[in-house]
Amino acid sequence: MAEMTDHVARIQQAWAVERPDLDVSPQGVIGRLHRLGNFLTEELVAVYRDFGLGEGDFDVLATLRRSGPPFELAPGELADHTMVTTGAMTKRIDRLVEAGLVTRRRSEADGRARVVALTDAGRELIDRAFTAHVDNEQRLIEPLSAAEREQLQALLIKWLAEYED
Repeated sequence: MAEMTDHVARIQQAWAVERPDLDVSPQGVIGRLHRLGNFLTEELVAVYRDFGLGEGDFDVLATLRRSGPPFELAPGELADHTMVTTGAMTKRIDRLVEAGLVTRRRSEADGRARVVALTDAGRELIDRAFTAHVDNEQRLIEPLSAAEREQLQALLIKWLAEYED
């Protein structure tokens, strides 16, 4: 492998001097993934901001949109699909209701339950925002060839399966 001189490599080189008894090679993978994750998050969030959305707002709207007609879910289902607590979900929904992007109402099937649904304005906004998001993701993976993308995806699927249910 070619000599690496990125930030992570410099950290590893310093540890090799200070703690030659330790194998710090995992830092090469973990450190780069962490740094890349931070960079990618910044790039993704910038697109959401272009549409007046935070990361959590985008996540809720996208979850409702991909649920298909009638584009509604119970708050608990939204929390499950977005991996946040129901308390955090309530705050997100409150913001989106206030912005006119979703509604909250009693379920027709169970009057005690609540349902959150996209409004027409919410659906129009998430359709535009998601198109820009996908274009941005395409831009972000451009440095990798199609074969590299497939290889990386296969490796990430294998690794992530170790941590997901």
